Amino acid sequence: MENPIKGRVWKFGNDIDTDVIIPGKYLRTKDMQVFAAHAMEGIDPEFSKKAKPGDIIVAGDNFGCGSSREQAP
Repeated sequence: MENPIKGRVWKFGNDIDTDVIIPGKYLRTKDMQVFAAHAMEGIDPEFSKKAKPGDIIVAGDNFGCGSSREQAP
């Protein structure tokens, strides 16, 4: 393997919807720093404090289900 991927893995289950990934109350911004500060807040309020650059989210089926959001990177 020429370019191995390294990072901490965060495992989540099935049916993680867009409101869990980024709660709707933060959608008035397009600032990625705001999104990062509140990522996965709906399932783990401390996630943004624990996650580090290079970490990897692994989720089950239907990750990102729910409403279509223009802000989704």
